[in-house]
Amino acid sequence: MFAARRFGATAPRRFFHASTPAFVRVGDRIPSVELMEGSPGNKVNIADELSHGKGLIIGVPAAFSPSCSESHVPGYISSDKLKSAGKVFVVAVNDAFVTKAWAQNLDPNNKSGLRFLADPKLDLTNALDLAFDGTAIFGGHRSKRYALVTEDGVVKEAHVEPDNTGLNVSAAAKVLK
Repeated sequence: MFAARRFGATAPRRFFHASTPAFVRVGDRIPSVELMEGSPGNKVNIADELSHGKGLIIGVPAAFSPSCSESHVPGYISSDKLKSAGKVFVVAVNDAFVTKAWAQNLDPNNKSGLRFLADPKLDLTNALDLAFDGTAIFGGHRSKRYALVTEDGVVKEAHVEPDNTGLNVSAAAKVLK
């Protein structure tokens, strides 16, 4: 985990200083974790998938939430620059059945090439140090909204929303320049 690497394996996750914690950064390797695609039995190791060539991970707090479904992911689906991003994954903190239904809702014929992955236990989200307490809105911990541009399994650009769920720095227009 990135936090363990930076703060020591026994360091507490509570921060008592004014500076923000260090999230995933340019130069970090994509962690080797298994996510689910379509069903709980269909495991996908994101590090293996992105180990060669260009890639993009679009992280969202929740499938079917307004910003995710109306702006964030549709912005990527409709972008004429998406193909140049390489392998593209949308990762949501939901179960595999929800992410499958969401994919069918947003991209019914899978014309975009986006792959929708479930991170129900926040394995990738925590490994990237991108979780936040979204209990008030989502009922539990969720992923910050982000987009990570990768090449050969290494983060080349990290676009993480500073307020966790806003849609500015991780929007398709800003990421797919």
